[in-house]
Amino acid sequence: MSTSDNRNDYSLPPFKVEYRSENADEHLAGHLAQRFRLNRFDDDLVIVCIGTDRSTGDALGPLVGTKLIAQSPRFLQVYGTLEDPVHAMNLKEKLELIQANHPTATLIAVDACLGQFSHVGNINVMNGPLKPGAGVKKELPPVGSFHITGIVNVGGFMEYFVLQNTRLSIVMNMADIIASGLAKAVTLASTPSRFDSVLYD
Repeated sequence: MSTSDNRNDYSLPPFKVEYRSENADEHLAGHLAQRFRLNRFDDDLVIVCIGTDRSTGDALGPLVGTKLIAQSPRFLQVYGTLEDPVHAMNLKEKLELIQANHPTATLIAVDACLGQFSHVGNINVMNGPLKPGAGVKKELPPVGSFHITGIVNVGGFMEYFVLQNTRLSIVMNMADIIASGLAKAVTLASTPSRFDSVLYD
């Protein structure tokens, strides 16, 4: 479907920031603004926040969506909140709805993931679509032109149990950084700034 196509050049290098680092949201916003500048602003930017509030670790996406909607950022359409989550059982249906409502949109997926112990707390921005459910052996449609993930806990063994027993404080703090970074990135990208010289020289 066109909402998952990499229609623009998102060849920026991957980005990583630790959520406890100073000004983490501003660093994230600066990187995302560069990516948003590559998008035509007459197209929609759709943030698809994937996960469920039934699992602490997997609640990162819905928390980001809820916090984003509370900030009412311009240009962003948000799907996936605590009240109306986007998860494995309804992902295909939600993507069809997005395709119908935003046929020329650029999608950005947000999700929790598991990783190495030394990487827990990292927020990553990666090129290409997200493959939700891969860590827990689920086959789900890919989402996004690029994606944002937060490493909430250690992976590799009993992933469902690990997600259920992830500390809420980590997930909440990471959600704050991601939501703030997205909202600030839209403001940066929609006004003339130093990023023009980075992208268009």
